Amino acid sequence: MSAMPALTHEEARSRARLIDVRHYTVDLDLTRGEEVFGSTTTVRFTTREAGDTFVEVRPRTLHRAVLDGHALDTAPLTDGRLPLTGLNAGEHELRIEADMAYSRTGEGMHRFTDPADGRTYLYTMCFQTEAPRVFAAFDQPDLKAPFTVTATAPEEWTVLGNGTAHRVEGEPGRWECATTPPLSTYLMALAAGPWHSVRTEHAGIPFGLHVRQSLGSHLDDDAQELLDITRACFDRYHEIFDEPYPFDSYDQAFVPEFNAGAMENPGLVTFRDEYVHRSAVTGTQLQSRAVTIAHEMAHMWFGDLVTLRWWDDIWLNESFAEYMGYQIITEATRFTGTWTEFAVDRKSWGYDADQRPSTHPVAPEPQDVPDTATALLNFDGISYAKGASALRQLVTWLGEKAFLAGINDHFARHRFGNATLADFLDSLARASGRDVHAWADRWLRTTGVDTLTPHITTDGRRWRLETTHTGDRPHRLTVGLYDLDDRDGTGAEDRLTPREPLTADLPADGGHTLSADGPRPDLVLLNDRDLTYAKVRLDADSWHTARRALAHLPDPLTRATVWNAARDMVRDGHLPPADYLDTARAHLPHERDDAVVAGVLDFARHEIADRYLPPEQRTAALETLTDLVRALLESEPAGAGRDGGVHLTAVRAAIDSATTPGDLHHWWTTGTLPGGRPLDHELRWRLLHRLAVLGAVNTSDIGAAHDADPSATGTEGAARCRAALPDPAAKEAAWQALFDETDTLSNYLLKATLQGFWHAEQQDLLRDYVPRYFDQAPALAARRGPAIAQALGRHGFPRPFTDPGTLALGQRCLADDRLTPALRRSLADELDDLARALRVRAAH
Repeated sequence: MSAMPALTHEEARSRARLIDVRHYTVDLDLTRGEEVFGSTTTVRFTTREAGDTFVEVRPRTLHRAVLDGHALDTAPLTDGRLPLTGLNAGEHELRIEADMAYSRTGEGMHRFTDPADGRTYLYTMCFQTEAPRVFAAFDQPDLKAPFTVTATAPEEWTVLGNGTAHRVEGEPGRWECATTPPLSTYLMALAAGPWHSVRTEHAGIPFGLHVRQSLGSHLDDDAQELLDITRACFDRYHEIFDEPYPFDSYDQAFVPEFNAGAMENPGLVTFRDEYVHRSAVTGTQLQSRAVTIAHEMAHMWFGDLVTLRWWDDIWLNESFAEYMGYQIITEATRFTGTWTEFAVDRKSWGYDADQRPSTHPVAPEPQDVPDTATALLNFDGISYAKGASALRQLVTWLGEKAFLAGINDHFARHRFGNATLADFLDSLARASGRDVHAWADRWLRTTGVDTLTPHITTDGRRWRLETTHTGDRPHRLTVGLYDLDDRDGTGAEDRLTPREPLTADLPADGGHTLSADGPRPDLVLLNDRDLTYAKVRLDADSWHTARRALAHLPDPLTRATVWNAARDMVRDGHLPPADYLDTARAHLPHERDDAVVAGVLDFARHEIADRYLPPEQRTAALETLTDLVRALLESEPAGAGRDGGVHLTAVRAAIDSATTPGDLHHWWTTGTLPGGRPLDHELRWRLLHRLAVLGAVNTSDIGAAHDADPSATGTEGAARCRAALPDPAAKEAAWQALFDETDTLSNYLLKATLQGFWHAEQQDLLRDYVPRYFDQAPALAARRGPAIAQALGRHGFPRPFTDPGTLALGQRCLADDRLTPALRRSLADELDDLARALRVRAAH
């Protein structure tokens, strides 16, 4: 298959000036075997003047191309581009017939055969640049057109598409999808296979849930909740948006080996099928799934109805969907703690990304996104979490009424078209009468995280808060004030009683001062309620109070804000990692919000124990975590049903933090975990993986577990466990499976093998693989594309080796001009995190 060069912004603008696409007819033949499918594309387009252009297509075999009834020479097809030369002004029709290759990397048309039952499923992921692996296209977001899609599939299959799909009478296996409104090429979607489906109708719109047959019973268990969430989001969006849902159906397909969390294809949203749970999950996991449902539905308006013109404006898609996902779930469902999870999980993703050299503005200038390869790298914590945080601050500043009025103005002006940042800001300015453009220059065109530091003085009758501000954004925030209430005078029952909070407007160019009567509060917390995006510090007295009574702050979002401040202080070298661990040991056993528990445990386990503390202190840190988790388990009942809550989070942490196999072996052999929790699918594989890391099981044990669970999840779990064995032959076998040029591993099996490979307990065994990683990863990334490159960077980086030698090897690799953009970005981020860990160690 030909490689596809990045489309440049200038090429896209030039082509958009020349042509207007009128209609795509795409006919797919899914009956040609396991390697290829047939793809016939007919594109009707007009040219405004005489000129030359090109169409993108990435075939295994290009059979023919016909332009206006005349066959084209296909030999000039180069790098996935077929030139169209000598075009006259007027209407044209291009027909391209090809065989396309199925994908195993989650890009283009992905093909998956379920190991549980041998059934095969297909789905498209056309996002950004992958549409030409499915059909011929003028592949850029501002050349929108209606699609009519047909497909021939095995007779027992069901075909799903952007428009309502139906069987063609008298033609077995033949399906036709209703013609869509104008769509960008990256949003064309099709899924085919013997799906297990649950269908209903809401507000006159057909709704459907679809999953592979082996997960059908689990979908049936989840269907009521999934549909309730979907209906609640649908109704809430129709309350706040004037524009009704713009497509003819709403299918949600949970598909295997999906790289993203989900994809907002109009009328056919695709999700990773791990969202159909086959084991116990926490309330936070259920809430996160609900947020994802709301996020993708928001895209039906933000991105699908109104689409960005070029990829510099991905914030118009992702930041809005991220914000709306959390806000709508809070307003419309039983999940009212979404912003706590956002603060603990998503926001830290944004903060971390924004402090690396690879940071970029939420809305970069067009010249800073010169091509699609650059744009792909910006789908990160900045475009999602920081962008959503900026919107939350904007709503705080403008008020929700003006904000929603601006959104509706934007939809009305650009429905089924394309828009830019300037277009949207104009709509907000009209609705609010505020200088939104100036706000955007400060918030959306700048990089980095502001830091807000309190300085508190008192004269006995009044106290005074002066906030210094490192950064250049204005902030409207809440200042939380809390007093200790030692009820019995012993300190054993410390409580924090809130005073009336203060509101502060910090200017972009300096600090801010507040003063109030009475004694100073024991705890002064900047950005209480987490309404702005900034690192906040605690003054010495407030931190002392937090260390004494953090668990007794009345609101989980307030507690999350304090934990985030402590996390930032560790990362910036201002708080010893051991102090964070001690604070967690003291307060986390009293925490009842699962998102807070999960976030603190994850940071303590994977950053503090594994990286920020020197290696000789790691075992002691894990033993502290084991004690912490034991206290959590004693204080939290196991619960019932599928919502495992804090207890399930603690059980997972108990497994992951174990330094010896004793308890783990007992749990494995009895099939029961602390609190009587049964050892379900997910926990069995987690437990077996930890036993493998500790050298307490062998390949026969792993094989027996796989025989008992031959599902896709079981196959991935077995690959992860085999790679984790502390055995030279097992490590070398895993390495060959990863890097052998046959490239047989699918995206998920490659990720599972990478996740099993590197462990701090096995440094002596793994040391020689560190230079091999930097030598071989670039070639693998170049062969297999961006999705594999990102997995290689994220899961394959030798994280246990937090030392200057690894940093030097990585920097040498980073200097290689042959690195693909996706791997270069991943490596740069990992190396910056490694350098930060070394600085934290040096500081303490």
